[in-house]
Amino acid sequence: MNYQLLKRSIDQVGIEERVARFKTRSIKKQSKVQAMKLALSMLDLTTLEGKDSPNKVKQICAKAIKPCDWMHDLPSVAAVCVYPNHVRTAKNALKGSGVKVASVSTAFPSGNAPLKVKIEDTKFAVDEGADEIDMVISRGKFLSGDYNFVHDEIAIIKEACGKAHLKVILETGELESYENVRLASDIAIHAGADFIKTSTGKIEPAATLPVTLVMLEAIRDHFYATGKMVGMKPAGGIRKEKEALQYLVMVKEILGEAWLNPDYFRFGASTLANDLLMQLQKEVTGHYQSLDYFSID
Repeated sequence: MNYQLLKRSIDQVGIEERVARFKTRSIKKQSKVQAMKLALSMLDLTTLEGKDSPNKVKQICAKAIKPCDWMHDLPSVAAVCVYPNHVRTAKNALKGSGVKVASVSTAFPSGNAPLKVKIEDTKFAVDEGADEIDMVISRGKFLSGDYNFVHDEIAIIKEACGKAHLKVILETGELESYENVRLASDIAIHAGADFIKTSTGKIEPAATLPVTLVMLEAIRDHFYATGKMVGMKPAGGIRKEKEALQYLVMVKEILGEAWLNPDYFRFGASTLANDLLMQLQKEVTGHYQSLDYFSID
């Protein structure tokens, strides 16, 4: 496909003005509690550090199943995301909980590895039990204009995923423009992505509302053209409950209620979990619980 012909101009001022309007939306108290619980259910708790250990993975899995010991009406989170070598540990720890195991692959976070290595990386994670694969695109190839390479690589990794869902990370902070974000979104969707995802969380800027709006519009246009729903995952830099609710408002207005569930929308934001828990505690009891009472993940 000639993706150069699909490249479109994006109205930066228009995008940022729309985002500013989303930020002004207010939510009533009861709806706010429901929205915060929904956001919690959409979280992918993540541990992607060189010092990760089986015990660290088990700890984050326990939090994923039961985010807070003293608030008993909270949902579990959507998934736990780990490196491939920790997938089996996470799978065992989450057995019977309904929480998915996600694994990064394709030489995360750089994406700089031969295709053979990326395929083996993906197949290993799936064989270990991963329900979802978070791959990174080859940003160097994309920025040099080799769009068909990017498409074909995604399609090959999608095949290697088997029954596992594929989230395609664009690393939008490296894509330089909204036009590139839109084109990369279109390529990933056409290549078979089940989700498109903003960032690895390893560089700045990571997720932003304007970038997410551009990606949501790509999902919307694809749905109008084909009837196929594709998920969205902003990841990195979303730390506060207020920000999370702004994302949910935007998703509802751009895509509709059908996307407001963990099957089609996720947050890649482990730090967000504790702020959601603090705010929920405040809404229920009228006072904040110290951060010292929540585990740091």
